[in-house]
Amino acid sequence: MTAKESTRPFRVLQLTDPHLMARADGDLLGVRTLDSLRAVISEVLRTHGQPDLILATGDLAQDGSEEAYRVFGDCLRAFSCPSLWIAGNHDHADNLSRIAAEFRATARHVVEGGWQFVMLDSSVPGKVHGALADSELAFLADTLEKHPDLPAVVALHHHPVDIGSDWMEKIGLTNRDAFWQVVDRFPQVKVVLWGHIHQEHERDRNGVTLLATPSTCIQFTAGSSRFAVEDRPPGYRWFEFHDTGDFTTEVRRATGFQFQLDQNSTGY
Repeated sequence: MTAKESTRPFRVLQLTDPHLMARADGDLLGVRTLDSLRAVISEVLRTHGQPDLILATGDLAQDGSEEAYRVFGDCLRAFSCPSLWIAGNHDHADNLSRIAAEFRATARHVVEGGWQFVMLDSSVPGKVHGALADSELAFLADTLEKHPDLPAVVALHHHPVDIGSDWMEKIGLTNRDAFWQVVDRFPQVKVVLWGHIHQEHERDRNGVTLLATPSTCIQFTAGSSRFAVEDRPPGYRWFEFHDTGDFTTEVRRATGFQFQLDQNSTGY
């Protein structure tokens, strides 16, 4: 076996939409979000072990409090690797940024394992939908231009494609055409990754793998025309990236986590 063949893949964990609160017993539709995040982290360690990098793709806090972000950072101390945090529509971007700095989680571009990871802020203050400011689109283009030979993962919070769920169509990325105009210029983009939709989603677009991941708390019902949640366990996404440009990914769920979901809610 050659040295290259024996190179260990670069392992990346995506955690998304934990919706933490300042109170440890804070719950979302009957699910204590801190407990569910801890259950997911335990499942990661039990099933996959330590990652090399964590991508936290928004809605880290439900109440936007500094304390909620500190709770998130403290939970990640179970891992011995860096993490990258971006905001979602429920986040208070300034508070997130302030606490992310304390945990050294503010990087927007990382090159590791023969890959590059680009983190975009699609949050719009006070709005549920997402949009990428001109500065974000320029950052994406400039970053990709500087590393044309490195396969890229681009991560954001809001979904940049329709997912077949009527109530979510208006709260995705509203300037998705501008986003894809940038991505389509750079064939090294291999993965576009997001959160927000609280469900697993996968498809191919012009050779780019598009992926969404279950929340670490409540799950939305796939294909529902109106707001609905389903009684599925919290989860995460695991990647293994190879310096050949290949990768594998899977979604796992904390099936042992017990909870009583309020399935009669019309929103959250």
